[in-house]
Amino acid sequence: MPFGRGDAGLSFSFQSPHFPDTYNLGDNTSPTPTMLCSSFRSATASLGLGRRAASTIAQKYSKAVYSAALSKSPQTLTKVQSELNAISNVIKEVPDLKAFVSNPTLSAKDRSAGLAVIYSRAEGSKKEPVSDITKNLFGVLSENGRLGETEGVIEGFNELVAKYKGELEVVVTSATPLPRDLSSRLETILKQSQTAQQAKSLKISNKVNPSVLGGIVVDFGDKSIDLSVSSRVNKLNNVLQQSV
Repeated sequence: MPFGRGDAGLSFSFQSPHFPDTYNLGDNTSPTPTMLCSSFRSATASLGLGRRAASTIAQKYSKAVYSAALSKSPQTLTKVQSELNAISNVIKEVPDLKAFVSNPTLSAKDRSAGLAVIYSRAEGSKKEPVSDITKNLFGVLSENGRLGETEGVIEGFNELVAKYKGELEVVVTSATPLPRDLSSRLETILKQSQTAQQAKSLKISNKVNPSVLGGIVVDFGDKSIDLSVSSRVNKLNNVLQQSV
């Protein structure tokens, strides 16, 4: 069994530096593409890049399954990554399974049955059995009441694999699909960053999330640049509450 029982057996630490403000809190209008690119260029040049608020628990499991897979072989690492991404897609596509992993009150029998359904769907038409490493991961997550961390664990695992392969995957989250010209400008800025120049390849994807209201949130590796309107509104609300 490559995973220790209990979260303590998976412990490791990481720091979370603060990312400085880039907007005037009094202005809650959506930034223009030029403003976004200017702010993003400043942020990528800054030494104070922020980190995503990823769960420390999820990070521990990510590192554990990554180490277990890589210790077998690079081929095993690729197989486990394929399985975890398939499982992630299944959970996102099936509301009942999404509710299942989010419910910590289920009995051990129900959790076991739910995981069996997830494995079966993740195997797809080829019906290639899910590896023991992947099953061990979810077995420990289930036993420790951490199935709710599944998404974070898989994201963290993918980040570790990308780093191992010298890949830099950048996710740009926006309220609506990014216009092609803005996407191209952001890509140009990213390629000029020190982080991108150290990578062997760069992959940029656009994730749509209406809750950001406007602007963008750029995630790469364990770092995040939040240039969204929702972030600025939240900061404004905090300032107003502190002033009362």
